[in-house]
Amino acid sequence: MTHFDDLETRSADAREADQTAALNAQIARVGGMDQVTSLADLAKLPVLRKSDLSARQKEQPPFGGMIATNLSHVFQSPGPIYEPGGAAHDWWRFGRFLAACGIDADDIIQNCFSYHLTPAGTMFENGARAVGAVVLPAGTGQTELQAQAAHDIGCTAYAGTPDYLKVILEKADEMGLPLKITKAAVSGGALFPSLRDFYADRGITCLQCYATADLGHIAYETTVGEGMIVDEGVIVEIVTPGTGDPVAEGEVGEVVVTSLNPDYPLIRFATGDLSAVMAGQSPCGRTNMRIKGWMGRADQTTKIKGMFVRPEQVAALVAKHDGMTRARVIADRAGETDVMSVQCEGDNLDAAAIAASLPAILKLNGDVAVVADNTIPRDGVVIEDRRTYDT
Repeated sequence: MTHFDDLETRSADAREADQTAALNAQIARVGGMDQVTSLADLAKLPVLRKSDLSARQKEQPPFGGMIATNLSHVFQSPGPIYEPGGAAHDWWRFGRFLAACGIDADDIIQNCFSYHLTPAGTMFENGARAVGAVVLPAGTGQTELQAQAAHDIGCTAYAGTPDYLKVILEKADEMGLPLKITKAAVSGGALFPSLRDFYADRGITCLQCYATADLGHIAYETTVGEGMIVDEGVIVEIVTPGTGDPVAEGEVGEVVVTSLNPDYPLIRFATGDLSAVMAGQSPCGRTNMRIKGWMGRADQTTKIKGMFVRPEQVAALVAKHDGMTRARVIADRAGETDVMSVQCEGDNLDAAAIAASLPAILKLNGDVAVVADNTIPRDGVVIEDRRTYDT
């Protein structure tokens, strides 16, 4: 199997040393934080949330005072949030993913990601340039024209959302147009097993990656092995939602990413997504950490009795009480009324004292149950909404 570069097969020690040096360079660019001696020290640095970035950008447009250099583009995502872009070689690091898909200089990619305001189309075009592929900048919509162009040009690869390729293929079938697409690089939605099987039955290898507009490429599938391999240009942590505290390997938590791109240093940027670290190394030969892919949203903010309860407040409750290691807030109904209860794990906990602290921390009263260790599932959920509205 061909790899994009030698970084993918580094030893763990070499990767740690290289990334620690790159992280310290990013810290120096941003300022206001202490240098680190190892990647474990990342947990001591503050988490940057999208809400923080949005607030900064309103005060100091367009990038909130964040350093952004060597730029060729400015993009806008819903919020609005503004993201910089660069034209340098593999600036967003999608070349690594496209190489894993087997896309190279012999391919013509039908790029069906949007080129309008948001960066996805430009991200994948930049990655295609890194592997030498030719691009049809198709964007979204006009499916009949898409099918005709794919046939006339002889596109061999597709980039876009997982489901839109099926729309193009079926339109081409309807029009009697044979297509040559055998490779698909998808993102921006769920690639369900049934859809992957549909493509496989048509002779198309379809792989997905995990990326965001702020950070670029984060992790990607390969043709061998499970899960997603973390990109070499980022450092990924999985933390308890609402905190910056790393969870144990295999436990579900929020994805926090540090970008090593010197043009736009984002340190400990909270994505709001849930995932988990997979044990072991991929059989494809790449040596970086693997994650299980997207497993839901970490922002579990829930309104109970008219008040919002946020993961950060649950984290504050845990920090307030010595010996508490974990808590889960549960929203439920008693008749037509919202009720809140809290499960807590830890040593020598006083349920009455915890209950007395709830109004100050969660702004609500509720029942408290001290439960045995490992009673609360390690699924990344800190606020569970059990309410139903169909009865």
